[in-house]
Amino acid sequence: MTDLQLLGKQAKKAATQLGLLDTKQKNRFLEYMAAAIEENTEEILQANQMDLEQADENEIKEVMKDRLRLTKDRIKEMADGIRHVAQLDDPIGAIEHMWKNEDGLTIGQKRVPIGVIGIIYESRPNVTTDAASLCFKSGNAVILRGGKESFYSNQLLVSILQEALEKNHFSPHAIQFIDDTAHETANEMMQMTDFLDVLIPRGGAGLIKHVKENAKVPVIETGTGNNHIYVDKDGQLDMATDIVANAKAQRPSVCNACETLLIHKEVAAFFLPAMEESLIDLGIELRADERASEYLPSATLATEEDWSTEFLDYILAIKVVDSIDEAITHINHYNTKHSEAIVTDNYFAAQKFLNEVDAAAVYVNASTRFTDGLVFGFGAEIGISTQKLHARGPMGLKALTSTKYIIYGDGQIRE
Repeated sequence: MTDLQLLGKQAKKAATQLGLLDTKQKNRFLEYMAAAIEENTEEILQANQMDLEQADENEIKEVMKDRLRLTKDRIKEMADGIRHVAQLDDPIGAIEHMWKNEDGLTIGQKRVPIGVIGIIYESRPNVTTDAASLCFKSGNAVILRGGKESFYSNQLLVSILQEALEKNHFSPHAIQFIDDTAHETANEMMQMTDFLDVLIPRGGAGLIKHVKENAKVPVIETGTGNNHIYVDKDGQLDMATDIVANAKAQRPSVCNACETLLIHKEVAAFFLPAMEESLIDLGIELRADERASEYLPSATLATEEDWSTEFLDYILAIKVVDSIDEAITHINHYNTKHSEAIVTDNYFAAQKFLNEVDAAAVYVNASTRFTDGLVFGFGAEIGISTQKLHARGPMGLKALTSTKYIIYGDGQIRE
């Protein structure tokens, strides 16, 4: 069984060492790590094949295996992602505000690392390199606990990153991996208040719910995406067809995919038959309410559960609404505060949607698939926060920092 106390102590010490590195030093280590990933491509593919074979034995759906699968191109993308993080502006040490108060004290707010970050995640090996590089660049030590689905891939990736650090005379404990996939170990990690400053879960609704309910360490909630697209009566239907097809089918197993389509009643008769043909060609199963079913012969009747389900699969729920107000009410009731979109040419409808929909990312005339740290210009992301405290939306380097006040005086005492 993994000695979590030892990992915690090692991480604390490494975090102190990380805090002494300047930007050039951190970037140099990141370049070493990126090169090491590429140099070990064949070994990574072999480890990933072991995970894929295990997925076959466990009868994991193909759409979920796609999240797990690594290729030479994906491994190169992982290495390039680390290099991209090295090129990003370093937030650490930045003075965001500086002012002089009535006592003559000069007060500044300085950006600093959080300390030690714990990450619990599922399936996707690229999270390992994304999380490691972002934490390292932002001056944080990280303890990673991946899922059993990608155990062999994650274990090897972390060992490669650690070896790259050690070869270049820096503590490998800046990036650590829990090689025990037992639930008891995960639960113990959630209680590590002496060592972890924050815990970030990345995965399905079940994992995130379990972490929120059981962790004593502060949690940043990420990931679950029950996302909607609303096609307004003033929307361009050809545009809407392309947006819905992309948001649902381009990669249905990710958290920024669309799960429910809402259509204004005035365009349902024109839009839905054409949309049905496009979605069926993409292999999408349709689950529609009674009004939408009138125009969708292939659809099955949607249940109440469908409106609140993150399918992560080739399934789309469809509902006809009477107004934009009904669409917004439905979205705010069932969504997970992730990504929502409207297709409309009506400026006032667009502004109403932007103002009233409660989500981390709200789009006008664009696919929800764009909610991503790399797309937003943050480099690799640590996750997409669906809560409102500390960080919201794609979390890049700045979201992995805190601030402290620095105060300069010349002998002041408080009367």
